[in-house]
Amino acid sequence: METQSLIYLFVGLSFALYIAIAIWSRAGSTAEFYVAGGGVNPVVNGMATAADWMSAASFISMAGLIAFLGYDGSVYLMGWTGGYVLLALLLAPYLRKFGEFTVPDFIGTRYYSKAARVVAVICLIFISFTYIAGQMRGVGIVFSRFLDVPILWGVVIGMGIVFIYAVLGGMKGITYTQVAQYCVLIFAYMVPAFFISFMLTGNPIPALGLGSEVNDGNGMYVLQKLDMVLTDLGFAAYTDGSKSTIDVFCITMALMVGTAGLPHVIVRFFTVPKASDARKSAGWALLFIALLYVTAGPVGAFARLNFTETVNEQAYSEAPEWFTNWEANDLIAWRDKNDDGVMQYRPGDAFEGAPVFSEVGEGASRERLLENPATANDNEVYVDRDIMVLANPEIANLPGWVIALVAAGGLAAALSTAAGLLLVISSGVSHDLLKKTFRPDISEKGELLAARVAATAAIVVAGYLGVYPPGWVAQVVAFAFGLAAASLFPAIFMGIFSMRMNKEGAIAGMVSGLAFTFLYIAYFKLWEPAANVEANWLVGISPEGIGVVGMVINFAVAIGVASLTKAPPADIRKLVDNIRVPRGAEKPHMH
Repeated sequence: METQSLIYLFVGLSFALYIAIAIWSRAGSTAEFYVAGGGVNPVVNGMATAADWMSAASFISMAGLIAFLGYDGSVYLMGWTGGYVLLALLLAPYLRKFGEFTVPDFIGTRYYSKAARVVAVICLIFISFTYIAGQMRGVGIVFSRFLDVPILWGVVIGMGIVFIYAVLGGMKGITYTQVAQYCVLIFAYMVPAFFISFMLTGNPIPALGLGSEVNDGNGMYVLQKLDMVLTDLGFAAYTDGSKSTIDVFCITMALMVGTAGLPHVIVRFFTVPKASDARKSAGWALLFIALLYVTAGPVGAFARLNFTETVNEQAYSEAPEWFTNWEANDLIAWRDKNDDGVMQYRPGDAFEGAPVFSEVGEGASRERLLENPATANDNEVYVDRDIMVLANPEIANLPGWVIALVAAGGLAAALSTAAGLLLVISSGVSHDLLKKTFRPDISEKGELLAARVAATAAIVVAGYLGVYPPGWVAQVVAFAFGLAAASLFPAIFMGIFSMRMNKEGAIAGMVSGLAFTFLYIAYFKLWEPAANVEANWLVGISPEGIGVVGMVINFAVAIGVASLTKAPPADIRKLVDNIRVPRGAEKPHMH
């Protein structure tokens, strides 16, 4: 069977499985819609959490960023894994003890304020829509290449699939769908990694292959050869970092703390029966997550080496099929600056901006012509970093079934997280804004309908952001983590561990942290992208890492305001004291 037919088969079967699970597990109550009835097995929840957390950023984009950033890409590995441990050990059991449906639920009750609840919902919406933009972009890229449709239509198809199982099934449907998606995505990630590691080094274990000799007879290790290949072309050595120490620290910390404040991950721990199960679930999830994360670094290094050796000094007329396939989808481009018909891959941008292809005519080598002005450097090749994991099997000439498997895995990763994010958006609107704030008399049936309507509206907005994202998939996700670090994390942390923190302090802190971080990111990424250079950053901190400063501002403002205002009432102090001893937990309930 040809590769394209295998892709249709694998993707079609996976979609059929997801939809069947959604129909089987359709939510019939708000408890099932929000937290799957609070009765999910810890192992099952651990696998679903891993799928929810390992998004398009982890599957599609992270290895691509590592491939092109080299040592600097380690911030994503350190930040995301460290953040998950922080969440699992520091927050999850306590929030499960609280026994509510949502993160704004906790903040609204802990800070005895509808205003605090509304502010938390606003923070949640900012975080979730920023995060979901990356997921829908990932869906669009996968569909664009493997199903041969424009990115726009790829996003639209993804929206339709997510609509079916997120809107119908709620958290109950999402949980069991994500178990299937985890199995698909981890298998799809590991199989090509094993193949490529064995082909390059003779060692099938990627993490060990990275430290092995390349089996080309030169006696060089993988990283040694990669450093040599890149420096010979004028790039920095793969194992050297270019980011400042302060920026590396801030990005890593923002990703760590942001992970611990992500509402769609936190809510997963509300789905297990009791607090001890939350800990078990976290441990299982960490194991499932580790399988991908110990493989991402080697995949990035292998991809960069294969890409460079395959493309550089290659005549375009003899370019491999994968290159022209991705070029047809606007994600790779070549501008023949010296008219020699040969692709030169060097440092710098090949042309200004993202590729804009001419509608008429072809170049002398039958390449797609570009309208973008050329740059003055020697580089002629543009590559979208988000394609590296997806293109890796094709670059390595792996069998068609492996390529099809990667297509299904990339979609599974993006769709699983998109569904979780849509759920927290819809629950924030229906449960926290309507039920708990503006329409307390709404019926359960009405609340469930409102949740589904909100999810539908969120899908439309998410689709738009997926078509017009403000950066690479992993970058966009990093911004979401920064917003979470600056807004929700301090409020949750102080809500658990501070008796003195009151509603005035929490509200002021969340607003200050969110406003500062959002405006900083928006300025450099949306309003003045040309100014996004280290010389213009606050003390050398990039937009990806600015969430740490926002977090510090949040803590400082909250503590300052709380010290000048009235202490929380006695019943709230009793609630905090009860949460701090996470022995058992009630079923999720309405306070």
